[in-house]
Amino acid sequence: MVPAIAGKASLKRREYVRRMPEPELDDVLAVALKVWNFKMGEQVSVLVHLGDELGLYRAMQGAGPLTPAELADRTDLTERLVREWLLGNAAAELVGTDEAGERFELTDAAAAVLADESGSEWFAAGAFHAPFSPDVLTGLKQSFRTGIGLPYDAFGPAGAHSTARSLGPWVRTALVPRILPLLDGVVDKLEAGARVADVGCGGGVALEALARAFPKSRFAGFDPSHHACHDARVRVHDLDNVQVHETYADDLPQTAHFDLVLTFDCLHDMPRPHDAAQAIRGAIAADGTWLVKEIRSKGSFRENRDNPLLALMYGMSVTTCLQSSLSEPGAEGYGTLGLPPHDLESLVKDAGFTRVTQHDIGEPPNLYYEVRV
Repeated sequence: MVPAIAGKASLKRREYVRRMPEPELDDVLAVALKVWNFKMGEQVSVLVHLGDELGLYRAMQGAGPLTPAELADRTDLTERLVREWLLGNAAAELVGTDEAGERFELTDAAAAVLADESGSEWFAAGAFHAPFSPDVLTGLKQSFRTGIGLPYDAFGPAGAHSTARSLGPWVRTALVPRILPLLDGVVDKLEAGARVADVGCGGGVALEALARAFPKSRFAGFDPSHHACHDARVRVHDLDNVQVHETYADDLPQTAHFDLVLTFDCLHDMPRPHDAAQAIRGAIAADGTWLVKEIRSKGSFRENRDNPLLALMYGMSVTTCLQSSLSEPGAEGYGTLGLPPHDLESLVKDAGFTRVTQHDIGEPPNLYYEVRV
């Protein structure tokens, strides 16, 4: 789940939305950024709470620059999650880091606020909590110790519901009118009658929109979340061209008959995205299309630092995306920003795909990839 803030040029291209005068567009974008900054504050609050509860700030106090591995060793925690936590704190400017984001330091001033509970009148980290149930908070802290993250269902029905709501505006305003026409021949196939797999379908928001827009096509949703699949079945209960399957991407039917496969903002959440890509290769028709929606990332902390919501991205990674992508032993653990274009292209080509076309429609959080055999 990421903020869907579109740039001015992107908004102006939406001919199906009431055209706003320029001052009103600027006002909308200003309010959107302000609102998502409040959400970023919520996520950073979780990072502060975890840093206090797990002793991360205290372990950094007076230690000088540390690598994630060194901090993990000092705290007996898992390096991968410690690294994501450090990057989130650096993006929020709570800890210092070098330009590459490889070594991190808690300054004396920051230690007075975040670490020194007994000796500083300015200590504040103890006031921070997280917007999760006690069970979820316990699970998040335990993941740092074990290296095994929480699956999405650990967040209960509310987690699936909020994810579907965040996806809804994009589906209603962009998917059918803007995204699908970019794909060579796909709309014609859907209008004539195609077989479509939505892998990581979540609560079925995209399934419903597509099934209503293309009644001659047949749609299958696949998701391992019990709560999300329940919501999806409720959402599409009146549609006879949709089926929802509670299963992992690895278990896609290897019948090579899907004309279109969708993975929307979910590859980086999967414990084994390489296995998922292999399964998609076996499920897609020879002339089929795989549409990937992934988080816009430049591949390094240095390059990503111009993102004004970077701390939000890392906060969401620590609490949800990286949790899911570490939720099984031996998981690959990509996290929110873990699939920049080069790595995405390598992943799909390793699975046997040969053609990747990147589509950048001006959405700050997202890039789209048209993948073919």
